[in-house]
Amino acid sequence: MKLQKIYALALTIQGTVFLVGISSAQSYPERPIRIIVPFSAGGAADISTRVISPKLGEFLGQQVVVDNRPGAGTIIGTDLLAKAAGDGYTLMMANVSFSANPALHSKLPYDSAKDFVCISLVDLMPNVLLVHPSIPARSVSELIALAKSRPGQLNYASAGTGSANYLNTELFKSETEVNLVHVPYQGGGQAMTAILGGETQVLFITVPPALPHIKSGRVRVLAATSLKRLPALPEVPTISETVLPGFQFSEWHGLLAAAGTPRAVIARINREVNKIVAIPEVRERIAGLGAEANGGTPEQMIEHVQSEMKKWAKVLKPVD
Repeated sequence: MKLQKIYALALTIQGTVFLVGISSAQSYPERPIRIIVPFSAGGAADISTRVISPKLGEFLGQQVVVDNRPGAGTIIGTDLLAKAAGDGYTLMMANVSFSANPALHSKLPYDSAKDFVCISLVDLMPNVLLVHPSIPARSVSELIALAKSRPGQLNYASAGTGSANYLNTELFKSETEVNLVHVPYQGGGQAMTAILGGETQVLFITVPPALPHIKSGRVRVLAATSLKRLPALPEVPTISETVLPGFQFSEWHGLLAAAGTPRAVIARINREVNKIVAIPEVRERIAGLGAEANGGTPEQMIEHVQSEMKKWAKVLKPVD
């Protein structure tokens, strides 16, 4: 059953609860709000959350607390939200891992389709493809040729199975039929350190942590994963324009609430998020992260998540 139908069905089944909750929804929020980030501090999802959370607190008139709960490829933090009360006081900044985990894991402690309600997308954050300078490849096509000539001899770093680095590389492997060996680390910072030190040779990562090392020459950037060239790196071609037309990967970020959250509360948060991502200085900060501010309706986020789930179901194999 599609997420839209499940969401509508949940509202119908919970009609009595919803009616009772109207008065509380009208006075929402009456206490601080927690946003779970299922990653360590300093990562892309954490940064996106901290860009919007001060304004969200200002617009809602309550403190918004960022709660980092990393682990198990975002499953720990996501399970916390699944078990939280559906009252709008616990939210989560989801990313691409949320849509990939059902394909990666044969059994999750939550139901991705039933235990959550979409609020709004926040941004779309493309990656860049990096190689260690010791690798002779100076283009994506040269990297593909090198990897095919040395199957299983090139390693790629990631922040763990299910992370954006992992998913981007697995999509690239699927499209190019190259054999790169996965080397997981505890976070994106460690993955970046690994390629800087030559422990690994390939890394897909967001722009901010890569940019100073690209400029210093400690890593070589081959391409961006967006359809259009990135404003921060206009001289860098995209994978789509060079070897794989239509290839695209973005580490999307969006807010989720627990199932049962009143529709009026979802609408209120959605309205404030859309106001926030329309503010010029917020858009500039998000652009400075190599991302594009998004926003939109809960239904648009549902459609995006569904599309991502279908894509990863075709690309990934269960790891457990």
